Amino acid sequence: MQSFDHFVFARVFHIIGIVLWIGGVAFVTLVLIPSLKNINEKSKRMDLFESLEGAFSFQAKFTTLLTGLSGFYMIEYMDAWNRYLQIQFWWIHLMTLVWLLFTLVLFVFEPLFLHKWFHQHAKLNSGKTFKYLHLMHIFLLSISLIAIFGAAAGSHGLYFM
Repeated sequence: MQSFDHFVFARVFHIIGIVLWIGGVAFVTLVLIPSLKNINEKSKRMDLFESLEGAFSFQAKFTTLLTGLSGFYMIEYMDAWNRYLQIQFWWIHLMTLVWLLFTLVLFVFEPLFLHKWFHQHAKLNSGKTFKYLHLMHIFLLSISLIAIFGAAAGSHGLYFM
């Protein structure tokens, strides 16, 4: 029997966290928001969004933390901090940026002002607000998928620089 390998478990938890986190972002971007935009009654649209987003919020926060902690552990374990200085590891920079953006949105911006801003604007112009929300999610999902592509290829030795 092999000994317990912390690095392997960190990588496994990192991947599980990413699958749940970015998979959830994909669902919200590709299914939930487009479906909500088709609901004509503003109050029903907002109520449904609040209900579903609230249910996903805990998962997003938990998996973002899991991904960040496991990623930090792996970088520290491998003493790979110098990869941030090498362009061929651009995907590590992008993964870190994606993680930082989501972490700031989930733990700082949303509680401080985004939640209130969204509600105020949705009351004034629900269609425009949901369109903006959708565009923001498309951008975040796109850079997340580019980071995942780069990480999968780069961690197996394929460099694009």
